Amino acid sequence: MTDLQPGADPRSCFGSVADAYDRGRPSYPTQAAAWLVGEQPATVLELGAGTGKLTEVLVGLGHEVHATDPDAAMLERLRARLPLVRASVAGAEEIPLGDGSVDVVVAGQAFHWFDMERALPEINRVLRPGGHLALVWNQRDERVPWVRRLGALLGDQDQRTDLADPVEASGLFGWVEEETFKHRQVIDRESVLDLALSRSNIATLDEHRREAKLAEVRAFYDDYGRGMDGMQLPYLARCYRARMVEQERAPRPTSATTGTGTPEAVAEPAPEVHDSPMLVTTGSIPRIDVEVAKATPSSVLDDDTAMLLIDFR
Repeated sequence: MTDLQPGADPRSCFGSVADAYDRGRPSYPTQAAAWLVGEQPATVLELGAGTGKLTEVLVGLGHEVHATDPDAAMLERLRARLPLVRASVAGAEEIPLGDGSVDVVVAGQAFHWFDMERALPEINRVLRPGGHLALVWNQRDERVPWVRRLGALLGDQDQRTDLADPVEASGLFGWVEEETFKHRQVIDRESVLDLALSRSNIATLDEHRREAKLAEVRAFYDDYGRGMDGMQLPYLARCYRARMVEQERAPRPTSATTGTGTPEAVAEPAPEVHDSPMLVTTGSIPRIDVEVAKATPSSVLDDDTAMLLIDFR
């Protein structure tokens, strides 16, 4: 449930908290980005790129990225971080690219904001034959008791498992593959407040209620935290990808409509959780790669799920 002011549009709030978003949100595991887009260099359109958390990982993998976001303030941070990346203020509902111009369209933490009836035909339109749509959400691992308590304070808008369902239902894409990658974000007494403030349901509160909510989060950290040592917040990067279904190309309509095809019924494989090793994605890009992790003593990089289920205090 959210706690928005009457009439507030959560999609318009992120620019006002762009600094907190950039400091407080986790990055994405390199393995997840490679699964989403592929190992070979590709031409990628990123929708809802925000401050460039996912963009930076994709560029690091050698992909050519055109980053877009409807909020100019968010893109300002992205341009400061990645000045060589092409960036445009644009939404998913009207993409400023030609037909069949990119190999992959990707969205991190953004797809659930789109107007699906307009955005999905646009995404299909700009993909090259054989191209695909890739989506990812960082979701807190709320199997862990203290993380579940933190989640009760932060809100659960993007914790659902049905966020990618509109893709297959549209008839514009084939069956949706799914993978999950574990990683962690180190948070401390300050960054946990940035994480809270970057949530739309908190950012859109009036000043009095917002400060009261941040005080609750601060009290939670003081109760469960480790002071200067911080806490490792576990995430599941839930990844989805689906190939485009080629449509008969026609002049671009002034108002897009959804496709009328029915997706072919294909049995989906059970999602695989990648957890060896668990990566720490504090900041804007993963700091521990696979080779380093292999050489790290297990006492330092512990991926025992049972241990995660124990409260910090």
